[in-house]
Amino acid sequence: MWDNHRLLRSLANLLLGAATLMLLYAGGFWLTHAPVFPVKKIRIQGDMNRVTAEQLKFIAEHELSGTFFTLDIDKTRAAFGKLPWVRDAQVRRRWPDALDITVEEHAALARWGENGLVNTRGERFDAASDAKLPVFYGPAGAEKDMTAMLTQMRQALQPSGLAPRELWLSSRRAWKVVLDNQLQLELGRNDAVARAERFATYWKSELARLPYHIEYVDLRYPNGFAVRMPDYKAPPAKGHK
Repeated sequence: MWDNHRLLRSLANLLLGAATLMLLYAGGFWLTHAPVFPVKKIRIQGDMNRVTAEQLKFIAEHELSGTFFTLDIDKTRAAFGKLPWVRDAQVRRRWPDALDITVEEHAALARWGENGLVNTRGERFDAASDAKLPVFYGPAGAEKDMTAMLTQMRQALQPSGLAPRELWLSSRRAWKVVLDNQLQLELGRNDAVARAERFATYWKSELARLPYHIEYVDLRYPNGFAVRMPDYKAPPAKGHK
């Protein structure tokens, strides 16, 4: 072997190449981990009404760690995502020492019972809000369906001048709406939007003109509806005093 100059030359080249790779790796590791490349600037942008500058500053100071090269982008996104009103955070490195963070807030559409809120995308989240919002009552996982139904109900009820205050969905997929005048509409499982439209058609011209308080309207009938009026008293039958 030691007399084989070609083999020795190849072995020397192999060892030299391996040593060069090791030096490059060590240099690269030092370069990316050295404290000479800290993150010095953080630019946060986005249309924010609920997230405060103090909250963002706290996350930036206490949750972000590492250099420009070693900072974990996914971990950074998750850190900002811990804030109640943050729906998403996009994080990008900007050479040589900056991070660009774009924050997207939740847009609250409704409350989810007594626990949490639902955004306009039909996603539930936990945050505090004093806004006057409709309330959803339904089975877990129905948030998107109820979000879509709220939009349809608002449009269907528009001719009546009334709006949904509560939206109920039972485990059997039956719908009920409580309006902002406390009137309850029983819509059932099928054709809920069409039934709401039927109510809106007759509300101002017929029902609202009745001299009684209307508490409940059952629209599950194919060609009409039933009305509950607690203060209504039927006239006595003929022949009775």
